[in-house]
Amino acid sequence: MSYRTVKISAGVGGWGGSLTVTPTPQRTVVASITGGGVHPVAQRIAELTGAEAVDAFNHHVRYDDMVCAVIDCGGTARVGIYPMKNVPTVDVHPVAPGGPLARHVKADNFVSGVGLDEVEGA
Repeated sequence: MSYRTVKISAGVGGWGGSLTVTPTPQRTVVASITGGGVHPVAQRIAELTGAEAVDAFNHHVRYDDMVCAVIDCGGTARVGIYPMKNVPTVDVHPVAPGGPLARHVKADNFVSGVGLDEVEGA
């Protein structure tokens, strides 16, 4: 399969990024950890890259299979978990790193405030 690259930028009031995300034969899943199915941002990333969007809130996805994680966390837990596991993390809420896992969150592995307009082909 041929994969494509996307650039994901911080939205209004967001933090981090821009992230450049490209699936590999090992990392083919855009994990949507948002509740309520696959988030539109996760679906857009999957469509542009050729990856598969999965509702990872209800279906287990191994960290090693994730090309990126799309979260809707306004707090501290999910903001740090996925960067800690070396998974580029896209938060749809405009939050900055905070809490006990903040040390794992860097501008090159996390971006927040992301909407559909912040996801574009690279």
